[in-house]
Amino acid sequence: MSANPVLEMDSGEKRLNELGYKQELRREMTLFKTMAITFSCISAFSGTPLYGQSLRYAGPATLVWGWVVVSFFTWFVAIAMAEICSSFPTTGSLYFWAAHLAGPRWGPFASWCCAWLETIGVIFAIGAQTYSGSQALQMIILLATGTNKGGGYFASKGVFLCLYMALILIWAVLNTFKLQVIAFLNIISIWWQVVGGLLVIVMLPLVAQSTQPASYVFTHFETSPESTGVSSIPYAVILSVLLSIYSLFGYDAAAHLTEETKGADRTGPKAILSSLGIISVFGWAYYLSLTFSIRDLEYLYNADNETAGALVPAQIIYDAFYGRFQNSTGAVVFLCIIWGSYFFCGLSTTTTAARVVYALSRDNGIPFSPIWRKLHPRTKVPTNAVWLCAAIGLLLGLPILKLDVVFTAFISVSTIGWVGSYAVPIFARLVMAEENFKPGPFYLGRASRPVCLVAFLWICYACSAFLLPTFYPLGWKTFNYAPVAVSVVLTVVMLWWALDARNWFKGPVRNIDVRNENY
Repeated sequence: MSANPVLEMDSGEKRLNELGYKQELRREMTLFKTMAITFSCISAFSGTPLYGQSLRYAGPATLVWGWVVVSFFTWFVAIAMAEICSSFPTTGSLYFWAAHLAGPRWGPFASWCCAWLETIGVIFAIGAQTYSGSQALQMIILLATGTNKGGGYFASKGVFLCLYMALILIWAVLNTFKLQVIAFLNIISIWWQVVGGLLVIVMLPLVAQSTQPASYVFTHFETSPESTGVSSIPYAVILSVLLSIYSLFGYDAAAHLTEETKGADRTGPKAILSSLGIISVFGWAYYLSLTFSIRDLEYLYNADNETAGALVPAQIIYDAFYGRFQNSTGAVVFLCIIWGSYFFCGLSTTTTAARVVYALSRDNGIPFSPIWRKLHPRTKVPTNAVWLCAAIGLLLGLPILKLDVVFTAFISVSTIGWVGSYAVPIFARLVMAEENFKPGPFYLGRASRPVCLVAFLWICYACSAFLLPTFYPLGWKTFNYAPVAVSVVLTVVMLWWALDARNWFKGPVRNIDVRNENY
């Protein structure tokens, strides 16, 4: 009878013990619940605020086919990460992977770089989702109260900031409950996005009285140097596909939940790949639906139109419903569906950010780590880490009062940090000796190196693209502040490493006395 607990030990927990960690979080998540949270982190609607500008840069064909190209290369990244996740099912995920794959000599430094890139990325991602949600609410209020032409209320920057702060506080409060509560909300999320997404995708072109021909959607290429300041065609194409790159990451959320997921060495990879597969299809269908439903391209950007030219997809949706029914009710309903996806996405992103901070503090990688790694005694949730992420997210929103390029900074820094952190373990996996890798159930075999090579090169390109200026001529209101923000943070982090952290930070700290000959 004494052998039963060993025989019945969850495969993910067994692997966790082999890696030197004891089970502390509650392991009660199923594949569907993990996939629901992961799916929410890469919402099909997340690129909505970028749609108008992407369309401006290089026309509909570049936007539509850019999604397909980006999806193709993103699959290499996801497959490479799924293999690593199967071998290392830990909450620390990316930086834990980096530490073990890079070996004893380079492991601490690789882990340090990866951890801080990811921390920066996920926290800025909270800001990006909050901004998107606040903008959607701004449009809902405007259309529900009479439109920009009919005396509707357009929220000022101060009110916009209040909406921003309210969303973050709501997400933080919800994340202090048991993870099962978040999992339940994200089950609602996955159905919300699937059913709501299908409704928007199918109904919008049907409601629109006039639609664009397929030749326009799939073959029309057009730059707009007079409005973007970008006259170079290759440059315009690069900027146009930023929407797709931004919309197609976050699938590593499944890896952050592996210590709370049953059979995580199998469930984690399945959740990563399933979520990306669904989003790849749904996202493309959504942007096709929007593009087919365009009535008057130039009018979408007019500051005197019904949505004040603030959100192009909102105007497309309004034009479709008003043209058919002479009211904005349907547009408000569709925007509520989109806002709901932002709400669930932000909720899941907050969950992910808290797990990243918890995992790093568990290994003493953050100032005042004992505070942030503390779990609530009843819910076993890293409550302090949740509120730290929320507090930083609130501070990041303050520039909204003065700058119009806050969202550009949010998406750029979040993408560079979050996607950039993927590169560290993937590169380590690429260059390590194969005999030193202990594969999990999901193993690529001889295909691993070419997959990792393509994935690494794609990540380098994607991060570089988000450092580029997005408008010309350059000025305080058009400057891309991401290079400045990333440079400052990384300089501080690297100096901290060189002057102090390299003496005490050794990467993931074992908290269970288990010997393993490979690790």
